Amino acid sequence: MGNYKDLLAYKKSYELAMKIFVATKRFPAEEKFGLIDQIRRSSRSVCANLVEAYRRRKYKNYFISKLNDAETENSETQVWLDFSRDCLYLSTEDYLLFSALNEEVGKLIYFMSTNPEKFC
Repeated sequence: MGNYKDLLAYKKSYELAMKIFVATKRFPAEEKFGLIDQIRRSSRSVCANLVEAYRRRKYKNYFISKLNDAETENSETQVWLDFSRDCLYLSTEDYLLFSALNEEVGKLIYFMSTNPEKFC
């Protein structure tokens, strides 16, 4: 595997983070230092933790630890998606699309963490 950008989990998590970034531009200004910051931070952190895991993949335990961090941030992103929907900031269509992508990312991260030998 040549580059962290080749990881499907990275590609999907980056795609989701960018979709969230675009969608949150339409959120009310009053959410700038609340929900917008939180959901952008957690979704971007998934990507960053995946890169850190990849860069330390020769150390299996560190690799798994960073994947656990990515999985935690991915779960947090889902909570912020739920709030975004319930506050009527996201359409049902966007919510379902983002949630499905978030779930897919979670499954990919879980696969990586339970099969580290395929990546380390």
